[in-house]
Amino acid sequence: MIEKVEAIKKQKVLREILSSKKAKYIVGTILLSGIGIVLPRVFHVLAGASSGATFLPMHIAVLIAALLFGATSASIVAGSSVIFSYLLTGMPTAERLPYMLIELIIYAILLSIFNKKFNSYISLITTIIVGRVFYSVILFIAINVFGLPTYGISVIQSIQTGLPGIAIQLACVPIIAKVIKKGINLDV
Repeated sequence: MIEKVEAIKKQKVLREILSSKKAKYIVGTILLSGIGIVLPRVFHVLAGASSGATFLPMHIAVLIAALLFGATSASIVAGSSVIFSYLLTGMPTAERLPYMLIELIIYAILLSIFNKKFNSYISLITTIIVGRVFYSVILFIAINVFGLPTYGISVIQSIQTGLPGIAIQLACVPIIAKVIKKGINLDV
């Protein structure tokens, strides 16, 4: 009888730990990092190697993390997604990896900041616009001040190519984040 009571107490403590906001943050960050690695691979298999630039699948996990958990989580998702995706699949290429990492971290930080002031749609639209401006400035400095090669990166071209991905982000990311937030009861 005493063992049963102890087992019930341990289950209760474990349930309390797992239902804490910190545990949800950690588990959510890990899961979104995994999604950030797997989702681009799925797009590449289904739609070809260039589908990453068109549909921006890695951005999705980062943006959801920013809306749910904030800048630190989203930056972890960005970093782990880019680095592990490169190590496991070779995508993005080694040359583009630092640029992709910088771009995703910019979005992670901006969306986290804007989401504190505006609703998720306004925050996301603002992040996409301001993020591209920041990214343009960073590319300009990298190329013209430090003399780094462009590796074919063009902000204008990436916007044109990525319009389907931007549309997917605007249509899906706020809804997915809202469903997840409600499902895991993040307000605890």
